[in-house]
Amino acid sequence: MTAPVIPVLREMRWWDIDPVLELEKDLFPEDAWSRGMFWSELAHSRGPDATRRYVVAEEGERIVGYGGLALAGTESDSGSAAGADVQTIAVARDHWGTGLGATLLTELLRAATAFECAEVMLECRIDNIRAQKLYERFGFEAIGFRRGYYQPGNVDALVMRLTTASDSGSAERPTSERGTEING
Repeated sequence: MTAPVIPVLREMRWWDIDPVLELEKDLFPEDAWSRGMFWSELAHSRGPDATRRYVVAEEGERIVGYGGLALAGTESDSGSAAGADVQTIAVARDHWGTGLGATLLTELLRAATAFECAEVMLECRIDNIRAQKLYERFGFEAIGFRRGYYQPGNVDALVMRLTTASDSGSAERPTSERGTEING
């Protein structure tokens, strides 16, 4: 019997856009990101002035998940990032329930910590209960709604926030997901 292949996380690069788009269109057919949106995000993800962190989860040669985080501004006094936004997280349907979403979110929160973010925000489809439960396990709290946020389906978004623990300076929270191992 062959041992299962465990997805490995690595930085998303331009050559990943096409397979990521395939997964994006399968998971989010009504409001999938465009190729240009991914190109734009990746353009800000490398070098000393990077303001984005995008990762893919690879199983063998297949991309089975991806996620991205963007800085949302800087504090004027200290120069540290005021906050970040989880832009996207997606996991292939055949990997739902495996912990891959938690692994991707853990990596994005590590990036937020490296960017010295005081808080992390995200929007989640109001009908995506599975994702909402994941975010709640990490300590995100619902703070509002954005009506008609997801187009063209006119689906509302639940706005969620994770605030940095004041004593640690870290966007990572001590939860049941803390310590999830990242491969790669």
